[in-house]
Amino acid sequence: MQQYDFKYFFLKYKKRYLLGVVWLALVDILQLIIPQILRLFTDDLQEGLLDGAGLVRYAFFIILVAGGTAFFRFLWRLYINGTARKLERDLRNDLYSHLQRLSPSYFQHQKTGDLMAHATNDINAIRRATGPGVVMLADAILLTIATIAILIFTIDIRLTLMALIPLPFISLVSVHFGKIIHKKFKSVQEAFSNLSDKAQENFSGIRVVKAFAREKKEVERFEVSNKNNFLRNVDLIKTWGLFRPLVQFFSGLSFLVVIWYGGRLVILRTISLGDFVAFISYLGMLTWPMMALGFVINIIQRGRASLDRLNAIFAEEPDIYDFPGTDFDISELRGEITFDDLTFSYSKDDETVLQDINLEIAAGDTVAFLGRTGSGKSTIARLLLRMYNTDPGEIYLDGHDIREVPLRVIREEMAYVPQDNFLFSTTIAENIAFHDPETPREKIEQAAREACVYKNIKDFTHGFDTILGERGVTLSGGQQQRVALARALIKRPKILMLDDSLSAVDTKTEEEILQNLESIMAKRTTILIAHRISTIKNADRIFVLDRGQIIERGDHESLLEKEGLYYDIYQKQLLEEKLEES
Repeated sequence: MQQYDFKYFFLKYKKRYLLGVVWLALVDILQLIIPQILRLFTDDLQEGLLDGAGLVRYAFFIILVAGGTAFFRFLWRLYINGTARKLERDLRNDLYSHLQRLSPSYFQHQKTGDLMAHATNDINAIRRATGPGVVMLADAILLTIATIAILIFTIDIRLTLMALIPLPFISLVSVHFGKIIHKKFKSVQEAFSNLSDKAQENFSGIRVVKAFAREKKEVERFEVSNKNNFLRNVDLIKTWGLFRPLVQFFSGLSFLVVIWYGGRLVILRTISLGDFVAFISYLGMLTWPMMALGFVINIIQRGRASLDRLNAIFAEEPDIYDFPGTDFDISELRGEITFDDLTFSYSKDDETVLQDINLEIAAGDTVAFLGRTGSGKSTIARLLLRMYNTDPGEIYLDGHDIREVPLRVIREEMAYVPQDNFLFSTTIAENIAFHDPETPREKIEQAAREACVYKNIKDFTHGFDTILGERGVTLSGGQQQRVALARALIKRPKILMLDDSLSAVDTKTEEEILQNLESIMAKRTTILIAHRISTIKNADRIFVLDRGQIIERGDHESLLEKEGLYYDIYQKQLLEEKLEES
């Protein structure tokens, strides 16, 4: 379980950060030279000691300092801000990798918009803390100490102390407003996250929205979220609008003190005019470090809060993982499955989904599960894929407790086609070859033929290179199911599971697909889950589920002879077919 803190980040790239601070210190030193040049220039000008060559000399010094400042500023940006970008990249990669490890149950309780906010806003806040935050902190410390020291030892300690009186108020204002801005900024992030959720959900379900003529209502819902986002942003802007004038007010007070008292010292010849000009320049430099202190506190607070939220995700452990067990050679997998008194519920508080399931599936057999909605059919497929854990000794794969079989073996050698399939926003060919992107085009086309979707794909202008819309929206429901089926068939798995995956396909196409699958299913264990008996009637054995229990088992003919639930479903479907034909 990886946990992060700022110390980890800084130690990981300590050499780059140290070099960055060195370059930053050099920039500050060069900035401190400019007022001294102006000081000498003003004194020489006042005393009439300046000629053309002197002007060129001063101009050359200023250009030289400006060039050095630009060069070292480029270096500290590269070494500090650039390093923060590296940390951002590493952290985002680690977060994505960790999310890939987590079990499906985790994502059932998390909003996609919230996870996206963690991967964007939170990581960006951490980057700012480890980039601009470091710069502001180092800059504020170095400039403040160096500037005050120069003012005290080279100009006048009394003038320095009087000029510094208003400046602490800038820090206090910055700290106070930093906390307020932090709260308001968090509120803005929440509003934006809610707005993103609304938009994402609406775009994903656009066909449902249009089917129910809900466009106007959805626009109204979006306007409410958008208005909330607008108001919170305006609230933040108002705070910013009050903060800057206050800082400028206290800064102006400091300049007022300097002009009044410093002017008197110049008149009394206690300090020179050049000293006065240099003092004004240094005082201007002090305003930024005072403001930066508040910004630094704000940025670090935000970064720490974001880091805590990310660490909460990193602390999540997958429910599904490889249990310590025997070594399993993937080449030995035959596809023999045994359920031994399996009883399962999704959580302790949920009702029992499956109860006392006992059955054996020989390698190469084709079996089917039939039952009403909610009878537990799909749960059986999910348990075989180890999407959820079972108790020890309840499911066996080739005689091995399924908990002892590595997940890699299960996922590699099983292919599952659910009813609610998911297609990616890429080409049809890449969707079919998702298991292995290097799959030759010939195999992709062969899988498409077996799934009876080849002709449909070729009818598209770009054929297999057609780019699908989000979640495969470019295709009809039946075409999506068949592309998903082709994606499973191309793996040539040893265990094939079809979970009502032909429900959107017409009867004629379904029969053609099943004929194509006969030769494929003869060589591998096949599990068919369906509502239509036409899909499963040729299975070697059929298990009828009701309320999580197997109430009937046998082949098509023997189940009809029993005149139980299977017989009732069969008769109803025959009646439906006759009504459709008429």
